[in-house]
Amino acid sequence: MFGLSFLDLAVIIGYFSVTIGIGIWAMRRIKNEEDYLLGGRRFGKLIQTFASFGQATSTTEPVGVVTTTFKNGAAGIWSSLLMLFSTPIYWITSPWQRRLRVLTMADFYEERFGSKTMATVYALVGTVGMMAVLSVGFAAMTKTIVAMTPKSFQELTVEEQAEYQLGDELNTLESRDFDLLSNAEKARLAELRQIKPRQLFSHVNENMLIWIVCFIVLIYAIAGGLEAAFYTDMLQGNFIILLSILVLPFAWVKIASDFGGDGMFSAFEILHDRLPQAFFEVFGSPTLIDFTWYYIIAISAVAGITVVTQPNQLVTNGAAKDEFSARFGFVTGTFTKRILTLLWGMLGLASILLYGSSIQNSDLVWGHATRDLLGGLNLGLVGLIIACMMAALMSTADCLMLTCSGLLMNNFYRPFFANRSEQHYVNAGRFFGGVFLVGAVVITTQFDDILQILKLIWEFFVIFAAAFWLGLKWRRANRVGAWASILSTLCIFYLLPLLLPLIFSGLRSAPELLKQTNPAPLVRMYTAHEMDVRTRDQEIARWDARELQGLNESPRPEKLEVGQTFEKTFVLPSKSIFWSKDLKKDGDQLVGSGYLYFELIFLEKMGFHLTANPYALNETIRIMIRLFFPFIVLIIVSLLTRPDESKDLERFFVKMRTRTLGDREQDAAQLQKAYENPESTKSMLLFPNTSLEIYRWNKQDFLGFMVAVGVMFVVLAMFFGLVSLGS
Repeated sequence: MFGLSFLDLAVIIGYFSVTIGIGIWAMRRIKNEEDYLLGGRRFGKLIQTFASFGQATSTTEPVGVVTTTFKNGAAGIWSSLLMLFSTPIYWITSPWQRRLRVLTMADFYEERFGSKTMATVYALVGTVGMMAVLSVGFAAMTKTIVAMTPKSFQELTVEEQAEYQLGDELNTLESRDFDLLSNAEKARLAELRQIKPRQLFSHVNENMLIWIVCFIVLIYAIAGGLEAAFYTDMLQGNFIILLSILVLPFAWVKIASDFGGDGMFSAFEILHDRLPQAFFEVFGSPTLIDFTWYYIIAISAVAGITVVTQPNQLVTNGAAKDEFSARFGFVTGTFTKRILTLLWGMLGLASILLYGSSIQNSDLVWGHATRDLLGGLNLGLVGLIIACMMAALMSTADCLMLTCSGLLMNNFYRPFFANRSEQHYVNAGRFFGGVFLVGAVVITTQFDDILQILKLIWEFFVIFAAAFWLGLKWRRANRVGAWASILSTLCIFYLLPLLLPLIFSGLRSAPELLKQTNPAPLVRMYTAHEMDVRTRDQEIARWDARELQGLNESPRPEKLEVGQTFEKTFVLPSKSIFWSKDLKKDGDQLVGSGYLYFELIFLEKMGFHLTANPYALNETIRIMIRLFFPFIVLIIVSLLTRPDESKDLERFFVKMRTRTLGDREQDAAQLQKAYENPESTKSMLLFPNTSLEIYRWNKQDFLGFMVAVGVMFVVLAMFFGLVSLGS
């Protein structure tokens, strides 16, 4: 059934029976909102570690890393490793979020800026952002399971077979040196890149699969709350780690077997011997349209600043019993993901060699590879992987669902329906959790591929970044400045770019908005490996065949030998400059799709020629404008308007200078003493006589941060070491 064995189906059914059972068990322990939304704030280091790992590791990560590595080579690993550089910062910021002592991140904006309306705006906009986060998981999961339940060529319809053959043609053209293509072949390559033909068709209906998973999450997460979510995170996290480690040796064994290696570890040498050098370039690969060194630096900065403003970060850290559990669990869980990222990347590199000639859609590689490598064992491992992929999505879905149900219930619903019972609000939270899941399913259908959604997520929370960071660290930041920053960023970068093309449909076909990058050809020198030699032999054979027909427009390619230095020309595909998605064909006309980039339109009007820039450079410029804009607006407006002064604001900063204790009664007593004597808390400030709230570090802060920095460099060393192994 569905291309799966009976044992695979049995494993899937058994796995989900356990997760639903956890939800029913946890439901009995819920007595109030804090139990439902934050698990009673009773989790220690172990549960916090797996909670952090679980909410950060959805189906998106293994699928996304394998996808971008298969497409871009080793540098594609940066798609998930981008936030490595910000991980040590979590050692410092995690205690801040626990110290807030609030139910939701929206409560922070209400408490700091004295505005319930701001909290409501955060709840609504933040929920949409979290829907986008979850939609990546839905997209990755469906593509994986589609790849694991394929139709054979004989089972394809006539239309599907025709599309499959177009994919074969595109693969052939993409593999060749651009300079050796005829003019007709170059035009055909551009046309096929626009069409993006599929080569894999599944027994499974993607939309039905999404709704089934949505229904299962609704059952156990809505019933059991955050406690059920965290315990299933621990179960699912262990399986994800196990399977991420398990699948790699099978890939190495297959490489050694298929290409005549001496053993499993000879696979590394075979990879370097057979794959082109370009696939092992960590920075600067010519095939790399997305992850150049400057884009990696820019997006790392954006991610480091915006990730702590996301609603789920407060839920994960706020559920810890004390500050140390919050910071230890969050940093350890996040580093666990970073290390697994390297394993997923190595599978992506192995997949280039194993499946590079048979798969066009890189989003399908993870599913195809796991089925091919583990399916033949008949141990139910394919079923376990499908269950784990769905479970990984569910572990993220339940955490995000509870985060957003808390936001909507506490900061949107409660102000309109005050003074109801605790059970009433718990039920309202369950309803909003369902709304959130349905919204995420709808968003999933609005994007072409996983990387497009990832880019949206990395940038989306710049809307609130300035209000969060300056609200915590600069007493002069006021309500007017925060509103100006939030609303201007939201309108200029998101609402207007989305709404204007809907209202004025002619914008999508306006010639001045259809400009694409026109990058110059890149010429690189390489040492020939076996794949290079094989590709060159095929090019020579094609040249000879065309010569007989008198069709050649270029000289005959020279024969290559392994180890010989040769020159190769690359031409990156043109990308839309002013639209978030690639241009699409509407009949015979190209039209823009997605939403507009106002900041790049403005730069073009100012005289900057963006068509000559590489795509990654335009993207880097764009995201840096989005990062700095809200901070500049908040600072200028706050300095030009009256500062906020109130007793509640003073109490907020006193609370943030008071470290939390594990015992609730002791923590409340300590906090009350601080409120009664605010001056005693100023000893924690590095600059007590200024408007800056910069805290002094204690021994735990300093040592933990330095250890985290050390681990960060260890992960980087592992990255470079694994990529160069066997060279």
